Amino acid sequence: MPTESKSLTKLPSILVVGGAGYIGSHMVAYLRRAGFIPVILDNLSTGHQDAILDEKLVIGDITDAAFLDQIFASHHFAAVMHFASVIQVEESVKAPQKYYHNNVMGTLHLLNAMLKWKVNRFIFSSSAAVYGEPLYTPIDENHPVLPLNPYGHSKRMIEQMLEDYAHAYGLQFFSLRYFNAAGADPAGKLAERHEPETHLIPLVLRAAQDKTSITVFGRDYPTVDGTCVRDYIHVLDLCEAHLLALKTLIGGKQGGIYNLGTGQGYSVQQVIEIASCVTQRSISVLEGARRLGDPAILIADPKRAMRKLNWKPHYTELKKMIEDAWAMIRKPISP
Repeated sequence: MPTESKSLTKLPSILVVGGAGYIGSHMVAYLRRAGFIPVILDNLSTGHQDAILDEKLVIGDITDAAFLDQIFASHHFAAVMHFASVIQVEESVKAPQKYYHNNVMGTLHLLNAMLKWKVNRFIFSSSAAVYGEPLYTPIDENHPVLPLNPYGHSKRMIEQMLEDYAHAYGLQFFSLRYFNAAGADPAGKLAERHEPETHLIPLVLRAAQDKTSITVFGRDYPTVDGTCVRDYIHVLDLCEAHLLALKTLIGGKQGGIYNLGTGQGYSVQQVIEIASCVTQRSISVLEGARRLGDPAILIADPKRAMRKLNWKPHYTELKKMIEDAWAMIRKPISP
């Protein structure tokens, strides 16, 4: 039986899968402020129970079809938002079974439960990893999808499932391809926490806090300072895009596949320099060799989302993203 922090109700609500994770927990808070009723489904394998505030938490796994049946039988969901996935690229190469089982099979079970219980709106957390090595930048949605690893393959497979379910069963969906999520909600108690941490900004800030080192993997890329360039998007701007996508589907309009980024890039070296400025601490740097599969530049072309969703990122300055992330790292997190 699923366990919950509160009793189940029949109220219309939004199922947030992976709502105890970094982006999912921010989305839950965003939905609540927008007047929706979020219900969180999370197995807590990477999520954090202390990221759940006043919402319902259902603990369990989307690979369990019987478990999903119980949840859908107990609620009337207006839509499903799916943030739950394993995301470590290097691990996916060493353990692809984990990625295809959790990401692909889990999503298939979720879609089948939605089909059975006649829930027709789905918003999926996809990734720029579906593009692979970019043929051009900025990357628009017409760029070929040529993922380089099982993580990227799993995201693209799910997108293909969504397209097939839309054609066969009338599923209404958005697949939102993130570039590099960053920052934190300064009004909340939420921070980016992964174990192990693989994202650059929290690693740099952890090095600043703990007086340890950050490794720069390669300084010979064809960029402004030789280090990789990435497009960073504030987590609150991601949430805003998800909310607009949800309202679009509820309004009966068509979904689609959209990039979410700012359209501007910052190098690894620039991230370190800005973080040092924000934290007022020197950050020790170690030099490492290039990592296999690291493109020199990944920058989004987000114009389709801006045009179709009437979305515009508000927190485009990297300094603001790092300031918010640093404030949350320095702020004790309590349940």
